[in-house]
Amino acid sequence: MLGIEGFKTKKELKGAVGTVPHFIETSFFGDEYKGDGTYAVVGPNPMVRNWFAELTILDGRIQRVK
Repeated sequence: MLGIEGFKTKKELKGAVGTVPHFIETSFFGDEYKGDGTYAVVGPNPMVRNWFAELTILDGRIQRVK
């Protein structure tokens, strides 16, 4: 699970398709972000988990938010 910065709501995140995200790593076992792919994220920050989303990243940019 990755944290994502700069979005108070999932709706705001959905409006950010095409932008480059800034992730906050939350794992004790090493980096989870490995480039293009699908990731589970939590917001508005890793400590306050008000919403969850699934992001698809392509060429380092957000392509889809579920």
